[in-house]
Order: sequence, then C-alpha cells, then structure tokens
Amino acid sequence: MPIYDAINEQLKDAMRAKDAGRLAALRGIRSAFILAMKQDGSTTLTDAACVDALKRLAKQRRESVDAYTAGGRPELAESEAAELAVIESFIPAGPSDEAVRGWVQEAIAASGATTAREVPKVMGLVMKAHKGEVDGAVVRAMAEALLQG
Repeated sequence: MPIYDAINEQLKDAMRAKDAGRLAALRGIRSAFILAMKQDGSTTLTDAACVDALKRLAKQRRESVDAYTAGGRPELAESEAAELAVIESFIPAGPSDEAVRGWVQEAIAASGATTAREVPKVMGLVMKAHKGEVDGAVVRAMAEALLQG
C-alpha cells in the first residue's frame, strides 16, 4: 500500500480509537502531504515525495525536542518525541552503516582525499550518487572518521 494511502487509513483508525496523540501526528503528516500536493498541483504523492516530506517533518521534530529539552520544557519535548516516533514509523529504513562506510570509502578513493579538509569533496560525491538514500550528517561523520584515522 502506498504511504499516502496508509497514512489516510491509519488516520481513520486513530479517529475511531480516539488516540489523540497518534491522531495529532497523523494529521500533521497529512497536512504536509497536502501542502506538497498543492505546490506541484498533483492529486496524490509518490512514495518518494512522501518520504521526503516525512524526513522534513522528522528533522523538525528532532529540532523541537532538542529546543524544548534545552529550554526546560520536558512535557513539550515528550509530546514532540511521540510525534517523531509516529513519523519515523513510516520512513523506510536507510542503508546499513557498512553500506555507508563502503560508499564513503569509494568516494575517498575516487576523489583522492587524504585529509579532513577534503570532507566536503567526499560528501559531494556520496550525496550525488546516493541522493535521498542517506543522511548527510551520517556521511560527514563517517568521512571525518575515515580521513582522520
């Protein structure tokens, strides 16, 4: 079942079950999907477009959790963390660490990078070759670790 349809079905189920926390998260996801559809004038979204929207929402929720935690608002951080869990349940699992390490090693070999200063060059190659598959922060950390030691 496409992600878009799965969200709509689970939204109905959450309404029936009167699960307020899950319902709020699913409504936020659906809202992001509707906004994405309005931007390109389509009537539905592909799974790839849904995953992009979900990743944006997940990033926003992570930032909110950090901000609320730093601001001493644990109840709000808890609420955002619960929404993040719902959002992440729809995001397909990314590549394994071994796969990312292999991609980074290939990019290091292809670019001839030898120092940590050349991490952006390595990141550019990996992100271009594997766009949407891997998080840039993970690639950066892996590249820095491999080039420093």
